Amino acid sequence: MTLTEHRISGQVFSELAAGAGGAAAVALLSAGQHSKHIILVRGVVETARARNHPAAADARRAYDLLAFLQTDHPDAVKSVLCHPAVGAWARQTVKALDSYDSKAVPGQTAALAAAAAIRAGARVDVDVPAVDGLITLPSLGQLMVPGGVRVATFHCRDGSAEAELAGSFIRLPSRTGEDAPGWSGLRTLAAGSPGTGLTVVVDDLDPHRMPGLDNLGGRLSRPETDRWGTVLTQAWDLLVNHHSTVADEVRGAISVLTPLVAPPQGTSSSSSRETFGSVALSTPPDATSLAVTLAHETQHAKLSALLDIVRLTEPDDGSRYYAPWREDPRPVSGLLQGSYAFLGVADFWRRQREVARGEESLKANVEFARWRDAASLVADTLIQSGRLTRDGTSFVEGMKGSLGLLGREPIPDQARAVAEAAAKRHRSRWQERNGERWLVD
Repeated sequence: MTLTEHRISGQVFSELAAGAGGAAAVALLSAGQHSKHIILVRGVVETARARNHPAAADARRAYDLLAFLQTDHPDAVKSVLCHPAVGAWARQTVKALDSYDSKAVPGQTAALAAAAAIRAGARVDVDVPAVDGLITLPSLGQLMVPGGVRVATFHCRDGSAEAELAGSFIRLPSRTGEDAPGWSGLRTLAAGSPGTGLTVVVDDLDPHRMPGLDNLGGRLSRPETDRWGTVLTQAWDLLVNHHSTVADEVRGAISVLTPLVAPPQGTSSSSSRETFGSVALSTPPDATSLAVTLAHETQHAKLSALLDIVRLTEPDDGSRYYAPWREDPRPVSGLLQGSYAFLGVADFWRRQREVARGEESLKANVEFARWRDAASLVADTLIQSGRLTRDGTSFVEGMKGSLGLLGREPIPDQARAVAEAAAKRHRSRWQERNGERWLVD
């Protein structure tokens, strides 16, 4: 599989630093993530060989099959390799192989090859190992394996596939997103018009769908999935009609939604540098909530992808700082991620003020004021920290330019008072919990 060198021009860098970038910048960043996943999967193969893992030859054969399929079916292979969970699996597997962890399963590379073959409609047979009684085909779904069965052979034939398990057969549905006996398919949600709308996969199965979280949700029921689809359609309409640049960026960056267990109050969302393209979130209560979540997490996705190409912060030296959106002191890398995300959030609420009416108008102004000021405060902290690279300083200065423009926007007195009171409460609570030593004024 071929790789491409990825560079970010000064113009695109400046546009990203300002908090935007648009579809063109996201396409460049996404291409970089595609190459990153190829490197990671190749790393699984090479590390398995170097460590003399028993499944090293199986991993190599699967990789060669992926390369063969890529020749005539590049889109099918790309769809699998770019599935967010693939990056997390490959990175975790390389680390496990490096430490001679017996739980490493490099032969799982065959699952990627099987998924690509099914998508391509190729005529191949692929042996895929089971892990904890399951076989996960990234981007497609999950096969439940009877006890004692360690390997399933997927017979792929012109768009159909069946899995052979110790002499028995499970036929996958022609639409793999559907469920069938022994098979759970990943559902797809679509909003807007074909070609210009948003299509996402709901990944509630892959064990690597969002690493490091202890509040991952389980399988959504059909009514829950339908509910998510309804809110997504409404949120997409809101983005397209009133936040068109954000809509363009979301369409290019986000391909997967992963359910989380809702917190006792409010909602939660998360993204990971290891799973570019995926947003983990609890059930969105309404269109505006989902729209701002997508805006927020797309900012994280853009910055994470940029950080794979350009280094913006110095290595962590243990310094920690106040962040107005967290209860704990944060390193510079976390400050940068948060400030960039909330620059996008503030800009969302700036535009949303023109749409909202009544109590929603007050909320929009409060949210705009609070997160504009919070992002600006942290941008100043970043500059003062001395922990940014030259490129990082340039990037944050670009953020400050956009935040300065937002700072000139008038805010009704009531909204300003509510926002300032909320910020003061958070800072006081944070000081009581963490002390003064992390604060930078």
